[in-house]
Amino acid sequence: MPIDGLVPNDPRVEHKFKSFGGDIKYHYMLAKPEGKPTATVLLIHGFPDLGMTWRYQVPYLLSLNLQVIVPDMLGYGQTSAPDAIEEYTMKKMTAHMVAIVKEVTDQPIILGGHDWGGFFVWRMTRHYPELIRAVFSVCVPYWPPSPVKISLEDMVARMPNFTYQLQLASPVAETIINKSPERLRGFINGVFGGQTPEGGTAFNVGIGVLEENLERIGPSPIVEPKMIDFYVQEYSRHGMHGPCNWYRTRDLNGEDDLELAKDSDFKFKMPAMLIMAEKDNALPPHLAEGQEKFFAGPFKRELVPGASHWVMVQCPEVANKFIGEFVKIVLGDELKASL
Repeated sequence: MPIDGLVPNDPRVEHKFKSFGGDIKYHYMLAKPEGKPTATVLLIHGFPDLGMTWRYQVPYLLSLNLQVIVPDMLGYGQTSAPDAIEEYTMKKMTAHMVAIVKEVTDQPIILGGHDWGGFFVWRMTRHYPELIRAVFSVCVPYWPPSPVKISLEDMVARMPNFTYQLQLASPVAETIINKSPERLRGFINGVFGGQTPEGGTAFNVGIGVLEENLERIGPSPIVEPKMIDFYVQEYSRHGMHGPCNWYRTRDLNGEDDLELAKDSDFKFKMPAMLIMAEKDNALPPHLAEGQEKFFAGPFKRELVPGASHWVMVQCPEVANKFIGEFVKIVLGDELKASL
């Protein structure tokens, strides 16, 4: 039996908008169970993605009587994509998420993220611990704030599997992809595993986007064509400048991290979980070694065998199993009473 997933214009979600000062407006999906929800879950996507990446998790969480908020993050989909990189700092965007959460609930939330969203949820929990009942990240370990600013170049020198970030932070990647609709489609298919007839890829962690391959990339083996169409439609709204801006804020985020870094003995007190993917080229599982030292509360570390970076789409049953077990630990008898 195929797993239940959201589709574009799915009647199980409401489409909401939240405006902030200036020209910033967020789009988010809100999914509510039939009765009073036991708790609220906020799910944050990464690059190059959309809120729809959580399409297989939302129906499952609804079945647990949870209400789910799924935004398109700044730069993506129906959310605004300002040019200025100053709008894309973790500090500003976590504040945006707090305001959206407060539109929906006055209770602490369960917070989850993937890719950039995984980095985001650890920082959001540092900035707003009183709002977070529990936190989980898919593919991204917690990296403590540094007491000194580290440039993107220095970070890449230490972690060569992040070399692609240099291209994404420059104008090169967005210029390549924005040249034509065919290139955008090739990039989206390629990110989700599509290849050229000879087995070439659209993306390499040691380089970034491979321009010469984009127009020859075949269909994704893990995302169905109609969903690829939806992604192409949503990315056509703003192009790649906004998503690439997330890679241009290292100095600005480093400045904000200096304040957090003053608490050098910080440990997360709420329940937390880290899910790693066995075949993730950019974020291999060994990066999770030693994570336990950052957590004073319950901490689960899980591995999805055979999974690429796109865990929630490629292995939704396993992802849902781990998320469900975690939610049951967090909510305990409250969840049992509601089911």
